[in-house]
Amino acid sequence: MLKSKRVLIVRPDRIGDTVLSTPIPRAVKEENPDNFVAVLVRKYTEAVFENNPFVDEIINLDEEPSFIKTVKKLRKYNFTHSFSLLPTEKINYLLFFAGIKFRFGVGHKLYQFITNTKSVYRRKYIPLRSEADYCFDMARKIGINKQNLKTEIFLSEEEKKSVTEFKKELNPSNKILIGLQLSSGNSAPNWNPSEYIELYKLLKNSEKFEVVITGKDKFRETEDLTELKQPGINLSLRESFTYYAALDYLISASTGPMHISAALDVKTISLFCPLTACAPELWGPVGNEAFFILPEENYCQTKCPGDPKKCNYSGSKKVNAQEVFNEINKIVEK
Repeated sequence: MLKSKRVLIVRPDRIGDTVLSTPIPRAVKEENPDNFVAVLVRKYTEAVFENNPFVDEIINLDEEPSFIKTVKKLRKYNFTHSFSLLPTEKINYLLFFAGIKFRFGVGHKLYQFITNTKSVYRRKYIPLRSEADYCFDMARKIGINKQNLKTEIFLSEEEKKSVTEFKKELNPSNKILIGLQLSSGNSAPNWNPSEYIELYKLLKNSEKFEVVITGKDKFRETEDLTELKQPGINLSLRESFTYYAALDYLISASTGPMHISAALDVKTISLFCPLTACAPELWGPVGNEAFFILPEENYCQTKCPGDPKKCNYSGSKKVNAQEVFNEINKIVEK
């Protein structure tokens, strides 16, 4: 019989990255149901793991500012293994002083060498794989070789009822319900809001679609839109999961809401950059039905500003409202 492990998964970064780590707790529990799994995350991303049957404990990294008190808190759990998916020097020493015997991190920094942290290399993303797959290399290091990389967010029964209510409220005519996520948190190439509004108008003028604006951000460009629906303005992240789950499709940049939707089995249509560091092979959603919109082959060489975060696909013949609208129609007719 396998000896049980006590595993701490550390992911102190953004929503999309956190969602892409959700296959790990499932695999650790499937290896041995007696394994104990905890996650160490920012307060902002705790919601991703709430109600997850494979996570025994959610530890808030922001809750205790004192390094020593955090170490004492972690030591109480008697963790045997830790996976640091975004290594930082502070977290590296937290895990070391917490007495965790088997510690794994990405790369090989000096502070990892000093603390004898075992390294998982990405080797310049060759071959190019999903970020979820790279994260899972940590589990492979301890002999867990499950290949199911599907991301998951688990809704409670009460939240599932809210999904049904949202569907009725947002889509009374039972059309194809599409969410447009205008913002990207400046983490990926994205349209200007005006281009999303052009797509919004095209979708609204079609008899096939009902359209909502997702996310909390308000935009000047949306002020004059009639019958605008933006249900997420006053909702917490966890509450917003219920209306993402109500969608048939989410159209967005390659950012957190795309991964949230994928983890809720919502189809996604995503604007992507073909550069290796931004490519759909690396940052695409995992486990849902996903479609990618990329610019024409020579766009990055001739029109891109050089920094993907500043790119708005201006002048692209393939990533504009009309072409994306045409692509949406092809997708829904399949």
